Amino acid sequence: MTTALLRTADELHARTRGGRRTVVMTMGALHEGHATLVRTARELAGPDGEVVVTVFVNPLQFGQGEDLDRYPRTLAADLKIAEQAGADVVFVPSVDEVYPGGEPQVRVTAGPMGERLEGSSRPGHFDGMLTVVAKLLHLTRPDTALFGQKDAQQLALIRRMVRDLNFGVQVVAVPTVREEDGLALSSRNRYLSAPERRTALALSRALFAGRDRHAAQEALRARAREVPATHARAEALSALGESRAAADAHAVAKAAPGDPAGVRAAARTVLDEAARLVPPLELDYLALVDPSDFTEIEDGFTGEAVLAVAARVGTTRLIDNLPLTFGAAS
Repeated sequence: MTTALLRTADELHARTRGGRRTVVMTMGALHEGHATLVRTARELAGPDGEVVVTVFVNPLQFGQGEDLDRYPRTLAADLKIAEQAGADVVFVPSVDEVYPGGEPQVRVTAGPMGERLEGSSRPGHFDGMLTVVAKLLHLTRPDTALFGQKDAQQLALIRRMVRDLNFGVQVVAVPTVREEDGLALSSRNRYLSAPERRTALALSRALFAGRDRHAAQEALRARAREVPATHARAEALSALGESRAAADAHAVAKAAPGDPAGVRAAARTVLDEAARLVPPLELDYLALVDPSDFTEIEDGFTGEAVLAVAARVGTTRLIDNLPLTFGAAS
């Protein structure tokens, strides 16, 4: 299969469509994370469908002082990766194609969720992101659009936009792809020197520490519920060597699901240690949030949550996150 390189929406619209069209939106500098998105899109499209990969470095979502000019542009390599992953089309529109009237006066506004976390650190970023996603959805006319979970807040906002503005497209999330050492794949990883990369590993290690603390809490509550709220529970937990839990097993079983503060503290410990490394990690935020609105969760929260972190190592800003579920069934 030869992947077509198209630069205008007219060329894309002229193609004969059979089955479903799936789209993967990128800013180029493709890596294995993008390839995973494309392979998933290929599976969803099926043999009769069409996979479109967009490559467009969107100027609207770069703030003042950010890396628009140095953002990597590697179209030849991108085309090869997309083709090997199963793309039918790589759509590379120009700025004039996407914004034919110049910088758009009418834009999509991200609302309150877009002002939190990443939005607070990068004012206007999400307005620019949603505007270009809306434009590319109109230009590519897909049935399904796939996005990575690494950009969890972006994913949540796109889902909200699609729902609030009645876009006729299915949004599919694809899990974060990591390198062997745990670092989340990102086009910006190439900016890291060897010492900076060692420091950057603290992001994923902090998330894993929070996840492990959460898993231990949930497992303890599950075991506590398996025996009656009597002396038998204390004996059962003592037999497992959990003397501290045995002392108040009844309270553990009846406690609110999970411990958000404990999860945050476990992750924070790793990040505080990384702040003392050379080069140091400069933390932007650590947050444990409800993915529906990206507000911090509190004790007693049940349901899906996202543990998210952003930090700078040297001149490179990195983000990462993990999904967690609070409140196993009683």
